Amino acid sequence: MRANRRLAGAQSVVIARRTARPGVLTLRGRGIMKIRAEFVTSAPSLRECPRWDRVEVALVGRSNVGKSSLLNALAGVHGLARVSKTPGRTRSFNFFAVGDSLAIDDLPGYGYAKMSRAQAHRISAAMQDFLARRANLSGLVLLVDSRRGPEAEELELAAMARERGLVLIVAATKSDKLKSSERARALARFSALDAEPILCSTLSGEGLDELRRRILALGRTQTEEQRFVRR
Repeated sequence: MRANRRLAGAQSVVIARRTARPGVLTLRGRGIMKIRAEFVTSAPSLRECPRWDRVEVALVGRSNVGKSSLLNALAGVHGLARVSKTPGRTRSFNFFAVGDSLAIDDLPGYGYAKMSRAQAHRISAAMQDFLARRANLSGLVLLVDSRRGPEAEELELAAMARERGLVLIVAATKSDKLKSSERARALARFSALDAEPILCSTLSGEGLDELRRRILALGRTQTEEQRFVRR
């Protein structure tokens, strides 16, 4: 009897392990997937960005959309990206390596940050330059508050992504704050982006696995394509 209890207890322990896919961590016994992301560097402009062959997926959204919190949730690591009570603390391009061939770029937020007009202009210009010219960039995760829906800035970013041929992934954040009766109406507001949004929440965990899968799949697809393309 005691042996059976010890065996049952051992089976209930959740053990972290690396899967065969680089950059992925699963928790055995729960089927939970995490992205293994490690901070590499920050860059204030395109010129200072890393020179490497990694496929990059950029996270972009308003200053108060919860970008840093989402990145921490995707990785399952508190403090990987700094979360501040004051929106807009991310003012550089922050690069996180995932496995051997993928990187997640945490871009500065826009909209509500308390900063001087000159600084806001500098960051906006750096963002435009990065999104238009960063050669490694293959996908854009556009974060939009699910209660608010996309506005002019989000529509412009989506158009820029399509113009460059980037894969657009729309994450409708803070879905835990929506009532059941509000969800259909909230999703309808995203139709202008012409991309099905992923309702997600860092509190309830809704949509996080789907978002992880989309990001990792993009990295694998782009890497496989590069193997057959001569430069």
